Parts: sequence; structure tokens; C-alpha cells
Amino acid sequence: MKKSYTTLLLICLFAAFFSACSKNESSESAENDFNNKKNVELMISAAASLQDVLHKIASNYEKEHPNVKITYNFGGSGALQQQISNGAPVDLFFSAAEDKFGQLVEEGLIKKEQVTDLVGNELVLVVGKDSQHIKRFEDLIKVKKIAIGTPETVPAGKYATETLENLELLKEVEKKIIYAKDVRQVLTYVETGNVDAGIVYKTDAMISSKVKVAAAARKDTHAPIIYPVGIIKDTSHKKEAEQFYKYVQKEETIKTFEKFGFQRIEN
Repeated sequence: MKKSYTTLLLICLFAAFFSACSKNESSESAENDFNNKKNVELMISAAASLQDVLHKIASNYEKEHPNVKITYNFGGSGALQQQISNGAPVDLFFSAAEDKFGQLVEEGLIKKEQVTDLVGNELVLVVGKDSQHIKRFEDLIKVKKIAIGTPETVPAGKYATETLENLELLKEVEKKIIYAKDVRQVLTYVETGNVDAGIVYKTDAMISSKVKVAAAARKDTHAPIIYPVGIIKDTSHKKEAEQFYKYVQKEETIKTFEKFGFQRIEN
């Protein structure tokens, strides 16, 4: 009886020992997996008007995913679309216009099933903080210089041209227009007083203390301002790109967009 008890005790001790070893190995394995997790840099091309909110989103995302580094290439959506068409190494694309984005889908560079309309925006007329003479779009006939984005490559410039045309102002102010490479350059021209007024997105006007909104364009004067986002088909970081693509669509991320003045799109 005593011998059986001793044998049982030894079995229990050995079992406890191997269990502890197994747990320790599992813990070490998990720690090693975390430490050895491959560091990835995601290259994201995005419309210039998104830079402030996307920097905030990247900061939040990188805290949750320390192995991922987000690098942005900001510019006019048309210029970015051309870069991607010409083979620029990009993982995701945020556009300020559906037509520029759609060209990449048509070219097969972005899969239709990996595309979503993310947020919306408004178009506004901005002037210097101390300006008192411009209070509506019709007042642009009184000024000397107006800045808008180059319509062929900057969606905000295209929306601006549509608005001026629909308000029957384009022919009267066409010779006064100064074209900019992106919407942020338009904002800078107004801030520095190089032009009397500029047409930008509401979100751009919100970040500057040197300009004020003189008027907002009616929605029926231009095409809907929608920002689509999609994964580039040939991304070399498919898993990480898909994770970030899903992250920007989360409720908490959409709320971050709203804090920066963007509009939620109701599906």
C-alpha cells in the first residue's frame, strides 16, 4: 500500500513538472512570436485634404499595431492616380473623387470588392480673416485673384469649376483664377494674401486660423464630394493592408473623421 502511494506521488510530481515546462515553453513561444513579428511599412497615397485626419488615425493605429509603420504620400488625387497607374509602390489609395479612383478600378489596379466610399465633404469659399467685401460666390466678380486647384488633377478644383459654371460666374472670373497643385496650396495662397479668395473643402478651412468661410457651395452646384478608399491589387503587404482598410471603416475611426469636419456616408 505504501509502495503504491509513493508511485502515485511520483507520477503526480512528474505530471506537474512537465505541465509547468509546457506552459513555460508556450509562454516563451508566444513572446518570441510577438518579438519576431515582421515590421511592415504601409505606403498610402491620399488626397491632400485628408492629411490632418490621416496623421491622427495613423498615430492611433501604430499604437495598436507596433509592427506597422504608416507612410503617406499626399497630393492631388489625379496626380496620385497617375503615379499608381505608372507603377508607384502603393498599398492603399484614398481619393477625393470617385472618377480618379474609378480609373484605377477600370485598369484592374484596385479590386472592386476591396473598395468603399468612406466619407464626404463640403465645398466652401474662403477669404482672409480680415476680409469684409466677399460674402458670397457672386462677389468674386469684384476681386483680382481667385485660387482653385487645377481641375484636371485636383478634385476640389473640378468641383470649384462646376460650381462657378452652374452659378454662371466662370466666364466672368476665368481670367482671375490662379491654379494650385492641390487644395492645401489654395489655402496657403489665401492665408498669405497672394489671392483675394479661394475655393477649398470645409475641412481645410477648419484647420486654418488665418482664413474664414465666406460662403458654402450649394450641393446642387457640383458633383457629390465622396472619398473612396481601396487596396492596390499588387500590394506586397496584403494582410496588413486589409487590416488597415478595415480599421478606417470602424465606427471609432469614422468618428475621428467627423471630428475633423468630414461627413458620414449613410449606406
